This record gives sequence, C-alpha cells and structure tokens, in this order.
Amino acid sequence: MTDLHLNRFSRLAALLGLALAGASAHAQEAPSPSVTGSATQADSGGAPPPGAEAPAPAAAPHSRGEIHPYLEVAQTLSADLNGGDTLTYTSVAVGVNGHVESHRVAAQFGVRYQQNVEWSGDLPNNSMLSGVAQAHLQVAPNLLSFDVGAMATHTAGEGRAQGVTAQDASVNVYSVYAGPTLSTSAGPVAINAAYRFGYVKVDDDRHLPANLDQVFDDSTAHSLTASIGMGTNGGLPFGWTVGGGYSREDSGGFFGNRFEMAYIRGDVVFPVSPTFALTAGIGYEDIESSQYDYVRDVNGAIVIGVNGLPVPNPNAPRLSVYKMDDVMYDAGIIWRPSPRTELQARAGHRYGGTTFTGSLAHQLNEHEAINAVVFDTVETFGRQLSTNISALPSNANINIDPLTGNLSGCVFGANGGGTCLANTLQRISPSTFRARGGSIIYAGSRGLWNYGMGASYTHHRYFLPTSPVNVAFASEDEIYGVNASLGRQLTRESSVSVSAYASWYDSDLAALQDVTTVGASLSYDHRFLLDRLQLLAALGLYNSNNGIDDTAVLSALVGLRYTF
Repeated sequence: MTDLHLNRFSRLAALLGLALAGASAHAQEAPSPSVTGSATQADSGGAPPPGAEAPAPAAAPHSRGEIHPYLEVAQTLSADLNGGDTLTYTSVAVGVNGHVESHRVAAQFGVRYQQNVEWSGDLPNNSMLSGVAQAHLQVAPNLLSFDVGAMATHTAGEGRAQGVTAQDASVNVYSVYAGPTLSTSAGPVAINAAYRFGYVKVDDDRHLPANLDQVFDDSTAHSLTASIGMGTNGGLPFGWTVGGGYSREDSGGFFGNRFEMAYIRGDVVFPVSPTFALTAGIGYEDIESSQYDYVRDVNGAIVIGVNGLPVPNPNAPRLSVYKMDDVMYDAGIIWRPSPRTELQARAGHRYGGTTFTGSLAHQLNEHEAINAVVFDTVETFGRQLSTNISALPSNANINIDPLTGNLSGCVFGANGGGTCLANTLQRISPSTFRARGGSIIYAGSRGLWNYGMGASYTHHRYFLPTSPVNVAFASEDEIYGVNASLGRQLTRESSVSVSAYASWYDSDLAALQDVTTVGASLSYDHRFLLDRLQLLAALGLYNSNNGIDDTAVLSALVGLRYTF
C-alpha cells in the first residue's frame, strides 16, 4: 500500500474517531429571533448556509442505535461513449453506516474507503475516501454541549462537483469542524456562547503545472460568538438580544490568504400577534481579507513564475484585497402560523449596500418537509463548507454513489430537511467572496418510499488584488444545480433507487468555458443470509460538456457486500 493510500486510510480513521468522540451541528454565528421574542441572537455577522438549514440532532431519551461495518467487492465496467477508454476494474471497499442515540449523545455516520484494481484501460483515481460523520454530545445537560463533524468527498474541478467517474483524476476534499456550545440563563436572561474550529484539506490529483494545485492547499478557521438576551417573559413588551463574535481563517495555499471578521449588534423582536412579529437590528462589523504581496523586479513589475502565476512574497507586508468597516442594519418579519411553519424575511444595509435574506421551513407532516433560504454573505470556501456540513439533518440519508464512490450532491433527511453540497464544491478558491443566491429542498418518506429534491443558485464575486496579473483567476461565477433521488423498498429483502442531477457553471474567466454536467443512476440491492450478504447492481450515465470536451460515460456495476 502506497503512502498516498495510507494517508487516505488514516483520514478514514480520523473521520470515524471524531464523529464517535463528540458532537453535530456547527452552531450558526447568527440564529434568528423567535416570534415570541425569546433571547436568541438575530442575524449577525455570521454566514447563512447556501442550502436549506436543518436542526441539530436531538438527544434521544433512551439509548438506541445501529452500527453496520461492511466489506464490499464489486466489478465495474466504465465506457467513454465518445471514443475514449473503456475501463474494467475491481473495487474493494470497507465502510460503516449507522447512528447512535442516547440521553447525551446523538451521532450519525456513513463513511467508505474504496481501492480500485484496474484490469484494462488507464485508471487515474485508484482509491477514494467519501462520507460524512457527525456527533452531538451533551457534556452537561442544559449547560454545555460539544459538536463535531467531518466530511470527505471528491470533485473533478471547476463545474464538476458531481459525476466524478473512474475516467477522471479528481480533487479530494476533507473537512472537519468541532467545538463547545454554552447555553445557560440568569433569571429571565439567556446567555449563549460557542467556539468552533474548522479545518479543510484539498488534495489535487489532476497533475496540474507546478504549484498551480497549491493555490488552495488547506485552511484553518476559528470562530467565537457570544450573546445575551431576554424574551417577553422578562416583563418587557419586546424581546432583545445583544451579541458579537470574531472569526479568522488562514489558508496554507500558494498566496497565504487570510480572512478576519469581528462584529457586535443588537436586535429586538416586537410580537404583533401570537403568530406574527416585527424584528429589527443594528450593529457594526469589520471584515478584512488579505494575502501575500507579490515579488517585484527592479522596475516594480510583478514577477511571474514558471507556472504562469505571480510569485508571492511572504516577507513583505500583507496585501489587503477586501476591507469593509461599516454599520449594518436590517428589519423584517417573522411569521409562524403554526408550530410546523416559519417564515422570516429581512431587508437592510450590509457590505456597503442593500441586502435581502430570508428563510422558510414548513413541516408538511411527521415525515416530509420543505426548507428554503435566500442568502447574501461574505464568505470563504472553508467556512462555507463547514456551515453546509453542519446543516445536515439529524436523520440524514447519507448516500454514496456505488458507481462514482462519491457523496450525493444533496443530502436529504428521512423526515425532511437537508443540505446541498454541490454548489460549494463547484469552485475551490482561497479568495474571499460575496455569495448571493438561494436554495429550496423538499424531502421525506412515506410508507415504502423515500425521496428528496433540491434546487439552488449561487452567484460568487471574488475579491482579488487590483492587478493585471489576476486575469488568471475568475472574478465572478454563477452556479445552478438540481438534484433528485427516489427510493423504494420492493420486498423485505430488496430495494431499488434512482437519482439524477444537473448543474450549470458559468465563469468570467476567458480560459474556462461554461460547464454543463448531467447524470442519472439506477441501483438495486437484494439481501441474503439474515440480511448480512447483499447483492448490488447499478447502472449510470454521466455527461460533462465544457464547450471544448464533451464526455459521456456509461458505467455498470455488479458486486457483493457483507455486513458484519
């Protein structure tokens, strides 16, 4: 086994160890106030996720759970329908699926490591690690909790977050977050504080020119938030919250990018009726993004390296690429016509201009829900990815495509909710950016069926140094994505599922054409020997077109899985 394989296997162990050691939803830096004016911190300097949110997993009153480790062997045929290679290979995979719930612990995980052995053709990606693991631990009930989560997945570069087949050399992405949350009260005053640590690592196997794959290597983030507040039960006709926070992310990539944010703000909620409230807030925030300056020649011109990129100068004073030091304010409504429905909408001033944000959560019944969000935030890739992972619902269907070995573009909850990761993974950049867009997710289960649908749109504007050499980097892009899945239990021993996706990526970079990707897969499984032995069969068709290369890949798989 090579060092690369050992490194990936060690990351599998790290994922599982983190998930089973502690806790699940990365607390947002800015939860919204309730209709009754209870003391929760209103929309602040934190970043709303680019996917519909889901609640953190709740601890179950009694211990229960399932842990299913497995060993899988499969044979795959993957054919390029446009005259490319036809690959045949055997895959050997180990993994674990399950969840654990008790009075103090709630955890869920689906993690898989796969090693491919080729028989014919040139297989660029011989091993892969994919999955998600989360846990939530009540250290001191009603006072102190601890959350941890991790994800491993892979993409095929810009505009190719999904449909990564055996024909592709991929970009492997690993992410971890962890931290404690304090929630207590002093009489009618609620006191909340949270710290989160986040780490993202990117391994690029595409053999790009020297150092170009180091534009983003890894990032380390720290976030601290705190708030105090009181609801209408404190004797006032309105609820109030005062909070603040600080975040910093350092990138270990080629240009040493750094993001820092600090804010303080206050919010009030005025209940108009039992189901409707007005809310408003004002605060101050300071955001700065910086990177290494460039090496310059005797004439002051920027020196370009052999890879076509400007040469960074870590010893020079840092170069500021984005600075926002301003007052922020907004006002809006909170409507909760029933315990199953909540709508929030806000308009205000932030980032030097007008902003609009909102969210809708509607639980259709016990097993179905619709979630939607409109967001406008200044973010980084690492922070956005951690937020997305933490937004997974507590009962997520963590599906790993048997043909690609990759996570689905959207992760849906069995009882509704979910989050979409694909838009975040479409473009990996160390630059700070402003992200605006929205998403909607419908998911649930009924009888023998489970299903989910998600659609999203994101516009990124990247903050880059003012220099003609930065034409090598995109300053804007747009991403549209649609994902759907449908599964049915045919008999007690067998089930079938189908999934499909489509995405469109449009960048202003002249060297990068628009990218369209579509795909669909059908899978069937049948269980034997007291459900321990499982026959697997899958068929998939994936297409990617970037205006220059049009790739269509048909894949078929037959395999056996033994669950211990």
